[in-house]
Amino acid sequence: MSISLKMVFLYLCCCLTVIISSFAETGVSQDECMVSQSCSLQGPPIHFPFRLKGHQYPDHCGCSLFELSCGERNQTILELPDSVKLLVKDINYTSQEILVQDPDNCFPGQFRNLNLASSPFQFFDDYTEDLTFFKCPSRNSTTYYDVYSMSPIPCLGGPGFQVYAVCSWENPGYVYLPSCSKMYNVAAARDYLVNSQENATQLKWTKLPHCEAEGATKKKLIVTGESLGSLFLVTLVFALYRIYSSNELKRQHKIKVIKFLEDYRALKPSRYSYNDIKRITDGFKEKLGEGGYGTVYKGKLSNEILVAVKILNNSNGNGEEFINEVGTIGRIHHINVVRLIGFCSDGYRRALIYEFLPNESLEKFIFSNHSLGWEKLQDIAIGIAKGIEYLHQGCDQRILHFDIKPHNILLDHNFNPKISDFGLAKLCSKEQSAVSMSVIRGTMGYIAPEMISRNFGNVSYKSDVYSFGMLLIEMVGGRKNIDATVKNTSQVYFPEWVYNRLDKREELHIPIEEENDGEIAKKLLIVGLWCIQWCPTNRPSMKFVIQMLEGEGNDLSMPPNPFTSMGPTRTSPNMHQQELAVISEIE
Repeated sequence: MSISLKMVFLYLCCCLTVIISSFAETGVSQDECMVSQSCSLQGPPIHFPFRLKGHQYPDHCGCSLFELSCGERNQTILELPDSVKLLVKDINYTSQEILVQDPDNCFPGQFRNLNLASSPFQFFDDYTEDLTFFKCPSRNSTTYYDVYSMSPIPCLGGPGFQVYAVCSWENPGYVYLPSCSKMYNVAAARDYLVNSQENATQLKWTKLPHCEAEGATKKKLIVTGESLGSLFLVTLVFALYRIYSSNELKRQHKIKVIKFLEDYRALKPSRYSYNDIKRITDGFKEKLGEGGYGTVYKGKLSNEILVAVKILNNSNGNGEEFINEVGTIGRIHHINVVRLIGFCSDGYRRALIYEFLPNESLEKFIFSNHSLGWEKLQDIAIGIAKGIEYLHQGCDQRILHFDIKPHNILLDHNFNPKISDFGLAKLCSKEQSAVSMSVIRGTMGYIAPEMISRNFGNVSYKSDVYSFGMLLIEMVGGRKNIDATVKNTSQVYFPEWVYNRLDKREELHIPIEEENDGEIAKKLLIVGLWCIQWCPTNRPSMKFVIQMLEGEGNDLSMPPNPFTSMGPTRTSPNMHQQELAVISEIE
């Protein structure tokens, strides 16, 4: 039996040799459509399904809808219907995406003639808007209701006038455009390119049957098969089986890569419609929490990624919290900062979509008998400090959070901390030593004294350092520094009690389980006391705070007593937001 199987195998190998020779004689090559061309060394490679104008290709390689050309300065040009020409910067054949730019650096100017319906291309996502373009005098004072749909378009403006694009869903009562004239309407435009002033976008394409090289290749294979009969089919099946069995592991790896790319695409901050939000939350089925800012629901994207969707209240002023969140957290990526996956600004409806963190906030754990353990509390403190330090120094512009507190520190499945809730955040340049405020920002018990009175110094990134210090002391004490439910009593101010105990080397009465737990607790308290120094200049930077937290606690010295000069201005739960002298804020 084994001899006969061996003979069959040799016979099939001989037949395979004959077929390969037949392919060589007829000049059939399975890779003939994959030969790359390009307009320049820096230009993207051009091969199936694309082809380059002026080059000779076999009839079955590509079609005219995917034809590219070389323009001035050897730039690669994509010509779309209605005389729209775009520069091709990159082609991703795996994900079937092409990155294009407007050659005049004004993509909104192309929308009037851009018609993707008659081409094989479409925008990367399906979120488009019907827009109306208006021409307005430059001196005109215009009130905008939605900053994402009412931004001026500088590249379409000219001497004495500006151009605005208004979305179809805008309420006319919110738009004030005196002395403006309507220019034209645009259907199904990518509004993000209008509002962000970006000059590039990704287009995707789908396979077209009449452009497939495989069809023509199969036709040639059938012609060859007619001469070889059923023997060709047997050999082909055998060859396919051998290829499949020898590459099974590679195939599994490829599936993992594709899955990763799909997940990564979903994690890029994107704009969603309100209908998308309802679909993601399954009709707002599972509520995670509710507060003055709005309501948070659990959701799931189409690729099984869990998210937390925050629906903002309509009563939240002029949408400043929404603008702050998208304008700050949307541009940063750090392991200790919660990731903004997307947002919704659909008329008056606004929502923010974050990564889902299953262990909720730090507040739930530090006020429950230190269930995390001292080693983990120390790791969490270091992670928070690194996140704040990144906000202060790691971004193009310094980001001041102004609301660091346990409730705004979320924990992932490994209890890694992530800073959240940037509704009160403010941007400033790194060279700026102080920022101005017209109203107190933050939560009582964590607000730095200079936020309440300029007699203590200027508001700066050191205000976040103070809030972090108060958070550290609460993490160790397992209790709030100030009990907002207790008024006009003799309650001892906890940070001051801690300082006096440490200064006199007295027992802190903190639950200790392991041998080095006491050293960790003492180190966290000393660092916290350094951070809450009454004068901002006496507080360390977050970079130095990290060094202290990662070092040995025995090397730390006690800070000056921050409570000797507090007097009657000590932070108390009875203080309310108060108006300060208005100074022009630098955004």
